[in-house]
Amino acid sequence: MSATTAPQTLIDKIWNQHVIRELSDGRTLLHIDRHFLHDGTNRQAFDGLRRIQRPVRNLNLNFAVVDHILSTLPGRTGESHPPGIERIHALRDNCRQFSVQLFDVNDAQQGIAHVISPELGITLPGCTLVCGDSHTATNGGLGAMAWGIGTTEVMHVVAAQALLLRKQQQLRITFNGRIGPGVGAKDMILYFMARHGVTAGTGCAVEYAGPAIRALPIEARMTICNMSIEFGSRCGIVAPDDATLQYVAGRPYAPTGALWDRAVAEWQTLASDDGAPFDREIEIDCGRIGPQVTWGNSPQEAVAIDEPLPDPAAIADSARREALARAYSYMDLAPGRTMEGVPIDIAFIGSCTNSRLSDLEAAATVVRGRKVAKGVTALAVPGSMAVKAAAEAKGLDKVFRDAGFEWRNAGCSMCVGSNGDLVPPGKRSISTTNRNFEHRQGPHSRTHLAGPAMVAAAAVSGCITDVRKLIQ
Repeated sequence: MSATTAPQTLIDKIWNQHVIRELSDGRTLLHIDRHFLHDGTNRQAFDGLRRIQRPVRNLNLNFAVVDHILSTLPGRTGESHPPGIERIHALRDNCRQFSVQLFDVNDAQQGIAHVISPELGITLPGCTLVCGDSHTATNGGLGAMAWGIGTTEVMHVVAAQALLLRKQQQLRITFNGRIGPGVGAKDMILYFMARHGVTAGTGCAVEYAGPAIRALPIEARMTICNMSIEFGSRCGIVAPDDATLQYVAGRPYAPTGALWDRAVAEWQTLASDDGAPFDREIEIDCGRIGPQVTWGNSPQEAVAIDEPLPDPAAIADSARREALARAYSYMDLAPGRTMEGVPIDIAFIGSCTNSRLSDLEAAATVVRGRKVAKGVTALAVPGSMAVKAAAEAKGLDKVFRDAGFEWRNAGCSMCVGSNGDLVPPGKRSISTTNRNFEHRQGPHSRTHLAGPAMVAAAAVSGCITDVRKLIQ
């Protein structure tokens, strides 16, 4: 940065590098470097291309995957979950007609879009990346500016490789200090939301910073960025560093040779300058964070495992008070108690939030040598077939199977409840997913969000448990 150049944030730098044209109405036409389609949002986009008689603008920048409505059962095919057959076949037909690369059901590289994009090197630091899924911000863990888009925008990207956008305000969340035993990335972001609410990031792109973020491995940074959407932001990002470069190097779609050297030189400039202006700043003391679990129907309704549940009567805002009362009724819980000891029926480890190899390893550390409690159904669902293969090479599948877990194939599974993996009505799930809304995992299901180790602890205990007691 020269003496005459104003300091810029990380997001400013990436945005400015991708501007095609600034319009008089305040919108900007922005180039999109990478685009992922999936089985849930592709048909309307390709139908639109046919209608306007246009090809896909840049074939090498668009990818597709089957992940949302796909069975994860052993031996699954695209026909294993009947409600998904039509959409899966439509995606196959569209990708064949328009020559878009598809990671299909039996592809060794198949998996959840936000898992396979980083692991294949499709996601790169400083790139713009979109997908018709709200948790696309996951890719920000690699220093990409990534966000979810609507169905109409999916068509715009495949047709023009660009989007019209209004630049958002910027929020920096700085995580200071060090996390303690039994605490991970999921606990950090749930703790933040419990204190600042699900509107904290509304209208903002978020940069995560601070020593605790820097200390996280790349996959944990993805977990943090994944949940940006849950507090109102479409985009969350962590500045790339040496750990990022080590993660990207050698991946199938990453640059090589002279292109790699040029890319690294560029990526090393991608950090917010000293004095760069943010519209808002929030700081978090990580030393105060204990293992978190949600109790209600919003990610902000989270507490530490040993923290009493809040009393709605103490809430001044009447709308918030009514929302808490409704959550207590739906979840069949009462104020004042702690979450420790709440019985569970289902334990789910998976989703784009927590289904990577490090997540499975964290859960396996708790599960090893123990058994799933009687009456509990436990699922371990890798985020990609590559993660599944890596886990099996380490013997993690045996650890889970020996304990009584179901070991599945890659897919969104019980996160979204649209692929046959459901929590039965009235049953209680503890889950590594990102949303605990009413009916999210099935009609009248009750969902508690937590990190992989906490879910594993509940699975072998039969109830929500302080994982620190099992890993001492």
